[in-house]
Amino acid sequence: MNVLLIYPEYPDTFWGFKHALRFVEKKAVLPPLGLLTVAALSPTEWQKKLVDLNVRSLTNADLQWADLAMVSAMAVQRDSAASVIDLCHDAGLPIIAGGPLFLTEYERFPNVDTFVLGEGEDILPQLAEDIRHGKQERIYRSGQFPNIERSPIPSWELLDFRRYNQMSVQFSRGCPYDCDFCDVTVMFGRRLRMKSVPQILAELDRIYALRWRQGIFVADDNFIGNHRFVKSELLPALIKWRKGKEEISFNTQTTINLADDPELMQLMVQAGIHTVFIGIESPEEQSLEECHKVQNMNRDLLQSVKIIQKAGIQIQGGFIVGFDHDPPSIFQRMVDFIQQSGIVVAMVGLLEAFPGTKLYKRLKEENRLRNLPPGDNVCGWTNVIPKMGELLMSGYQYILKQLYSPPNFYQRIRTFLMEYRPPHYKVRFDLRVIPRYCRATLRVIGHLGFASKERSHFWRLFWWVLLTRPRLLPLAMTLAAYGVHFRKICELYIGHPTHEPSYA
Repeated sequence: MNVLLIYPEYPDTFWGFKHALRFVEKKAVLPPLGLLTVAALSPTEWQKKLVDLNVRSLTNADLQWADLAMVSAMAVQRDSAASVIDLCHDAGLPIIAGGPLFLTEYERFPNVDTFVLGEGEDILPQLAEDIRHGKQERIYRSGQFPNIERSPIPSWELLDFRRYNQMSVQFSRGCPYDCDFCDVTVMFGRRLRMKSVPQILAELDRIYALRWRQGIFVADDNFIGNHRFVKSELLPALIKWRKGKEEISFNTQTTINLADDPELMQLMVQAGIHTVFIGIESPEEQSLEECHKVQNMNRDLLQSVKIIQKAGIQIQGGFIVGFDHDPPSIFQRMVDFIQQSGIVVAMVGLLEAFPGTKLYKRLKEENRLRNLPPGDNVCGWTNVIPKMGELLMSGYQYILKQLYSPPNFYQRIRTFLMEYRPPHYKVRFDLRVIPRYCRATLRVIGHLGFASKERSHFWRLFWWVLLTRPRLLPLAMTLAAYGVHFRKICELYIGHPTHEPSYA
């Protein structure tokens, strides 16, 4: 059986980095790890082909080759997923769909033959057996969260590595916290499930054997959810594995209480984890209490950020406006906090309510929902009817304009670099990638230093870093390139929000 594994296209989003990827000759930030895991869980006798619409088009030849299509998507890929399903249906292909989008919206896709609603480890073996005997069902659900120590090494051989900026692995699923707006615990539960250390190292060995020599994203929703395992087993093993492979670095997602554990931060830096995403959400204590963000409460958030930066870890921050307890002053407070923190990559989004979350249930009872969540909380609209009314949109636009104006953005880079204490060790470089790095640097300098209206800000940053922190010049150029993307996103959505789904 010939199986097409199709990953729908993302719209132009904050985290897509579309306008920065062109500097490094890449098409997408990350590969579709979920589909690669599905491929590994599927029968070995199936012939598989991955079509990631973020790096190439779906062709008639692909559709004619296939006997079956498997589609996975998140909510933000809703429109592209609908188009893909229609194409496959018109081509007469049976369609299996899974992933976060279909978990709560499967009834909106009548052309899909079979839905996998849950994690694949427990479901796909039975589905494959039913397909083999021609008796597959419409819906497959798992009654429990599977033991992911049974999860196979993803089928990375299906990828064209040259198209991606990073690879990705997953060490754990679930999160012990219970933030009311977050759908992670809806999908994966609050009990953290870990892969074994040998299993993790086998995945990394496989990526390395395929000649990957760049960054790897650890796609855990909370990497430090199990402090004891991470400190005593995982990080020591990563440190040992990375010896002689220092060109490999990691980034991941954690919670702000990372700042409370100096030993943990030190081990993470030694293991090559140099960047973390943290959901900071709000400097307003009442808003944190409202959404049950207990790990962020009763602490000096700004000081926690500085502690992590000084440990040698860059923070990418997530922020939200639109909580019921947000006062009118929240917009300026948000700008001030982010500028003072030096969090360069700061995603400020509108509060969204996802089906299955506590927030969704509460707002539904209050009759304060409209439609489905866009899945991209920087796209200019939300499915939540806010208590502050129209002030929310004007205040939100003010935040974006302030944060990503060239003077503020470049000042934030300087603030971060003054706080940041990078690790001191020798890094081996793969000679094959040096020409690409050189071309990328020249493109950034050419665009921002000569063709851009912000060139005066760029050159002030360039010479300041070169003269005071020369080791950080590559990082400074990377962050400056990110700014190109962020400003494009702001221009796209400020005053021109994307429309709600046509089928709503």
